[in-house]
Amino acid sequence: MRLRSVFRVSPFRGGAPFASYKPPVSSRHQSRPNRSSFGIAFDVDGVILRGRARIGGSSQALRRLYDDHGVLKVPFVFLTNGGGIPEFTRALELSQLLGVNISPAQVLQGHSPFRNLLNRYENELIVATGKGDPALVMSEYGFKKVLSIDEYASCFSNIDPVSQYKAWTNDNVCGQSSCLEDLKLKSDVLSERVQAAFVVSDPVDWGRDIQVLCDILRSGGLPGQSDGHQPPLYFAADDLEYQAAFPMERLGMGAFRVALESVFNRIHHHPLEYVSFGKPNPFVFDNAETMLRQLSLSHCDVHGMDDVSPQSYSFSTLYMVGDNPSVDIKGAQQAGHPWFSILTRTGVFKGEDNDTSFPADLVVDTVEEAVDYILSREGS
Repeated sequence: MRLRSVFRVSPFRGGAPFASYKPPVSSRHQSRPNRSSFGIAFDVDGVILRGRARIGGSSQALRRLYDDHGVLKVPFVFLTNGGGIPEFTRALELSQLLGVNISPAQVLQGHSPFRNLLNRYENELIVATGKGDPALVMSEYGFKKVLSIDEYASCFSNIDPVSQYKAWTNDNVCGQSSCLEDLKLKSDVLSERVQAAFVVSDPVDWGRDIQVLCDILRSGGLPGQSDGHQPPLYFAADDLEYQAAFPMERLGMGAFRVALESVFNRIHHHPLEYVSFGKPNPFVFDNAETMLRQLSLSHCDVHGMDDVSPQSYSFSTLYMVGDNPSVDIKGAQQAGHPWFSILTRTGVFKGEDNDTSFPADLVVDTVEEAVDYILSREGS
């Protein structure tokens, strides 16, 4: 099958893997701070940014986590259920918006765990949907036969019965369709079953995506065929709502999942089966802890121990700074020791007191106040 010829090739492919980030060479010539006994995980939307605007003194707060030479002295990551673009792209974007040097290793997005499924689907036909460039995200992880749902749907005439009324998508879809036809890939797509579907980020065209996903899932991976065994379905996150630039919360990927599940269960004799990643799943916090250890080893002095591994020591405290009680705070509580939860009032949560369902260890107004508290508590 020739699908790989349409897959995206990034200038970063072949570079160091996500978990193997090393600090810039220039920073190694500076004296490195002692290894921190604590680390921090920040949510992004509603804590650091609202849309693309900085909030809560986020830039000033983050600068305090670096030394005078710009070397990281307190390991921190962005632990977000958002996504839709590769981690290296998001790191560059955050660096520009916040005025500090963010490495790809510090960006843990909702879909980052999808890379762990590479051994299962590396050479299988998969479909990815969501805002941004979901197929590029998956190809960056190493998946060789991935199509966006836009590209996939363009292979099937009339699969979306109202597509002619969507002037805002026609140019994009037509361009993808002609690309597929030029590469003679359409016949391959029409004959090979999709082995898995991935919701990488918030879908843009809910109606089309629900229709096409139902076609894929109830047919056994080949729309237009009789009922078959449902291919696996993976969601990068399950947030019902999140804080964007609009003053009120917006529906998230969890809302799309509810809509898809409701429709699928009405038209199919078996209930929808799926796996959701992202916060508040405890394994996401375990992965964040592992990454924070690696960052600490990369940037900080470990007392001359050249063979120290990330598993050979532990943090006394890890702080989760978030705005969503049912996602950030619940996740930190489920992860347990050494996680300490801090809830800000700049996003989903705006209450005077603590959340009643998932009370945080501390409630503050802004991320700047959160960092003030952390550094004071840790004596930094």
